[in-house]
Amino acid sequence: MVRNGGNFCIGPLEGIFLSKILLFLFSIRYLNSCKLHEVLPNAAVLSQLYKASMQEKVQKKSTLVVSLDELEDDEMLPLVDTLLKVHLFNVDAVDILSTSKSVVKQEFVVSLIRAVNSTVRIVEFQDTLFRKDVLWDLFQGGLNCQLLKLRSTEIQKLNMAGSFMQLHTLNLDFCSSLTSLEKDCFTCMPKLVHLSMCGTRIADLWTTRAALSRLPSLTELRFQNCICCKDTGPCLASSSKMTNLPVSEITMALAVQLLLTYILQYMYQASFGDMHVQGRDDCAEDINFKLRDTSVVSKMYLSWHPSPICYEKHYREYMIASLPHLGVLDNFPVRKIDREMANTVFSQYYEYLPYKRRQKENVASVLHMRETGRGNAYHNKSSRIKEAVSCRKIPHFYSRSLCAAKLGSSASPCLHKISNISNDIKEGNESLRPRQFEYHPTNPSLMAFGTLDGEVVVVNHDAGNIFSYNPLFGVTNSILGLCWLNKNPFKLLAGSDSGSLRLYDINDTLQKAESGSSSSSPIVFDKFEQLTSLHVNSTDDQFLTSGYSKKVAIYDICSGKRLHLFSDMHQEPINVAKFAHHSPNLLVTSSFDRDVKLWDLRQTPNQPCYTTSSSRGNVMVCFSPDDLYLLVSAVDNEVKQLLSVDGRQQTDFGIASTGSAHNYTRSYYMNGRDYVISGSSDESIVRICCAQTGRRLRDYYLEDRALESPILVQSLRSDPFRHFHMAVLASYVRPSSRRDIIKVNLLESGQCNDEDSEREDFQFLRSWRLNFTSCKFVCK
Repeated sequence: MVRNGGNFCIGPLEGIFLSKILLFLFSIRYLNSCKLHEVLPNAAVLSQLYKASMQEKVQKKSTLVVSLDELEDDEMLPLVDTLLKVHLFNVDAVDILSTSKSVVKQEFVVSLIRAVNSTVRIVEFQDTLFRKDVLWDLFQGGLNCQLLKLRSTEIQKLNMAGSFMQLHTLNLDFCSSLTSLEKDCFTCMPKLVHLSMCGTRIADLWTTRAALSRLPSLTELRFQNCICCKDTGPCLASSSKMTNLPVSEITMALAVQLLLTYILQYMYQASFGDMHVQGRDDCAEDINFKLRDTSVVSKMYLSWHPSPICYEKHYREYMIASLPHLGVLDNFPVRKIDREMANTVFSQYYEYLPYKRRQKENVASVLHMRETGRGNAYHNKSSRIKEAVSCRKIPHFYSRSLCAAKLGSSASPCLHKISNISNDIKEGNESLRPRQFEYHPTNPSLMAFGTLDGEVVVVNHDAGNIFSYNPLFGVTNSILGLCWLNKNPFKLLAGSDSGSLRLYDINDTLQKAESGSSSSSPIVFDKFEQLTSLHVNSTDDQFLTSGYSKKVAIYDICSGKRLHLFSDMHQEPINVAKFAHHSPNLLVTSSFDRDVKLWDLRQTPNQPCYTTSSSRGNVMVCFSPDDLYLLVSAVDNEVKQLLSVDGRQQTDFGIASTGSAHNYTRSYYMNGRDYVISGSSDESIVRICCAQTGRRLRDYYLEDRALESPILVQSLRSDPFRHFHMAVLASYVRPSSRRDIIKVNLLESGQCNDEDSEREDFQFLRSWRLNFTSCKFVCK
């Protein structure tokens, strides 16, 4: 120790000596705390204290490692008391590790983390069964650590809204229940550079992009890992050193890598999960041709533990184009040529915002532009004056700009259940089970739906009440067909799977439960057996029916008389037949025989106007609102738009198939004919595509948080009065008997189900579980 002026300076030897004294005093404090709590000192803790003192001597820094695997509950209190003053004893960092299922109570773990939060460096919990409330406390309270590694099956929705200001590495590999990222989950991580989420269930490109865009420092990201890489950095096999090798050596390296891929996939797929070769599907067949170009190294490498998002079409290009600072993706470096290619692919297959908006705008700025008459702000200065004049001449310019601003700021849609408002109409609070539904053509507040039990219900979905309730003949046949009349929109035509047809006037007084009277019209229609669909023509004088047969029937609405019964129009059952919106004599039919046919009733219907085919069985077809196009949906996501004049294909929406022969896809127009919405019965996804270009705007994954179940899309309709609004006929993975109609607002975020709906969901789930348990007991 030397004196410098009036101050004393500590030399390096004195500093080491002082540090060892402080660490010794820290050990004494721990021993005294154990004595106070009447607990024997833990040998592992004492060993780590000794190692910390040795580190101070060699590395000039000391790190205390606390392994929860070596601790029990009664040993936690003295350790926590000791670590509360860790900052006074020259301990530079504390690492908290748990590599197996620790037996320590989770409350003690949280107390330990909070005690050392100012000096914690690494927090690593693997295979730890944290309760949801404990995870919530950690995520909302935040941590001061630099590296956080969690592996837990309890993490489903990641919402790390707390402060993680020092975090630079986050590893969530094998959080197998993690399905999505909340939009604001990364808002307080300014230093996060490395993020790994391999082996999760994350699948949605759009919500993932919205969350990751909040990370200003993110440069290394992976949802799948190279087999030889343990961290998020670039794989050595894909580095520039390999691309500079002679072609012969590259050929050998790739051949060995492909051989290793197939061997590992054959031997270990059952034990370790799926693997795949990143890149083109035809890389194995064309390997000899591709090897002449050394850039093939950048297109193919062995990946391991991919999350579902990796299987999305153009996944890599989408992520690179969406995250401009990304330097490494899935252990593969992002080069300049990769980014250029990604931007090209993104502009070809995706829409960043609706209506070709290229930059996000807030609602206030759009409203200001509307008031001042200016154009949109994203155009360059040279064209801004011209755009300010021309944009005012474009119909719906400002309403579309408002939609783009709102949708751009909404990562997940707002959901609200319609069928819940009518559950008190049946005895014993029995739930209604909707099977078909249609928006009212002129009243924005009304919607009709038919049920599996034969009821026809009209609800005011804005006010949340019932407008009309009508049982169908008192029998329990499913309502499969509903259609509002066009000229007289207060009349509703309904058809059941038994072939019964009935015309309702919803202006009739709501029938009382005890009267048993029906509000249906006295017109009697001949039955159409095995009915699946019906539709009214544009002049309201005729309607058609089709079903599980090769026949189509034409009825007169006023008299109820069947005018025509056409047989053998297709080789297999006709799922859907539709009249055109503006021509009362044109109709289109779609069948499982893969054909779509256009017919003109003014001609003898022996021959269609034309026939066009899909590669799989057709589920449905519909006209665009202006009748210029046909939208055809075939099994397993084959969706195409055809010119109605001659059946030529105008757009193929390129939706990936699942391989399921029972994945029944349905698609409709939205916002007039600007966009197309598509959903399938085995998937919980609603896809939105531009009708003219086919570019994908969004994929929305639907899930009921109260039931903790994915929402399977049985059918869907766009709201004819509100842009980017729709309704979905939903079923659930569990419980499988539940069916709902859910309104979806794409311009607002969050799960908008009210408290009553959530309470009802809980009661339904509880009763379902009790019934399931009693059923198991009876079966035994």
